Amino acid sequence: MPIRILQITETRELDRLFAEMKVDPYGIRIMSPKAENFLVKLEGISAITANILKQETLSCGGDLALPRNAVTGKTKKTECVLIATLAQFNRLKEKLILQPFGLSQLGRQIDAVIRNYRQDDFKLALGRHKFDLGKRPLVMGIMNLTPDSFSGDGLLGKDPAEIVELAEEMAADGADILDLGGESSRPGAEKISLKEELSRTIPVIRKLARSSRMPISIDTYKPEVAKAALDNGASLVNDISGLKDPAMARICAGYKAAVVIMHMKGDPRTMQKNPSYASLMGEIIDYLAKSAETALNAGVKKEKIIVDPGIGFGKTLEHNLEILKNLRELKVLGAPILVGTSRKKFIGKILDAEPQQRLSGTLAACVLACANGANILRVHDVKPLAQALKISQAILN
Repeated sequence: MPIRILQITETRELDRLFAEMKVDPYGIRIMSPKAENFLVKLEGISAITANILKQETLSCGGDLALPRNAVTGKTKKTECVLIATLAQFNRLKEKLILQPFGLSQLGRQIDAVIRNYRQDDFKLALGRHKFDLGKRPLVMGIMNLTPDSFSGDGLLGKDPAEIVELAEEMAADGADILDLGGESSRPGAEKISLKEELSRTIPVIRKLARSSRMPISIDTYKPEVAKAALDNGASLVNDISGLKDPAMARICAGYKAAVVIMHMKGDPRTMQKNPSYASLMGEIIDYLAKSAETALNAGVKKEKIIVDPGIGFGKTLEHNLEILKNLRELKVLGAPILVGTSRKKFIGKILDAEPQQRLSGTLAACVLACANGANILRVHDVKPLAQALKISQAILN
């Protein structure tokens, strides 16, 4: 009699397995939550709260890991890790709602985070274009309207007809979104004037909006550039500053545009000068959560928000690898995840390769990013990535 150990990573895989076995639907609804496990780390809660939480979790069949000094009462604040199935968390939430010491609010927060984490059926509307991100990841093609792109693909000065032809080629190769930028954000890049950025981007966006089969994204942190781009046909704002200027959120809300909120430590001129973090993923998640709250408060709809951990923006090689390995942690934000690894320096360091020789490294990073939760990949080389994703998605799905 053959015996197998099944590696189930998502609830939908388990549901599919049960359906193939012709398990009763009612039984599937009961059993699926028992098989879905979560480790939920909490930071900065009181030791009293943590110890009560441990007892309540144990009573539901789960457990909670605490530092020794929190158990003995030698510290007032602590961190802990909750260990439970979805069914156990559901029972725990009902018990916590009745508790003091902030446990009622904590129960609701944990419930919201788990619901966010489990969501993978995002719908994204970019103007007239509608995307179902639950079916497949999207490919965002990069178009740098600059003279100083780190990857050597700057298009500044090119004939507009040639740029339109390039956009059409990207669409044919499998791009879903076109991302145009007029100011380089490479490490050490100097800022350019508003007038210069407008002159580089708006004429091209105006022309592409009339002919392109793809929605257009404007890569800018300047609200004035975003407004002009949206006026001329763009439907997505890709803001590397993470809405540092509050006017950007108001403009996106006013135009009902989608927005990519990216994490960056510092600015392009200073971001790679010894970046350090006490808790890399924790700080990125906190930053993106606050920026998303800014967007929501300005009137941006939740379904219009995309988050980006900012690979290479104030990160060391080790930081970039840690982000990609633990990318799924960003799912607690309840938003689609965009990742941009294309030809980045960390790939060059690992492979000892120049930007134009980093395709294989880019493809590997992108495929693994998708396996770890990425919904949108921003790349220079559209066709090879579209083909790689077609194979990886065929395997994963």
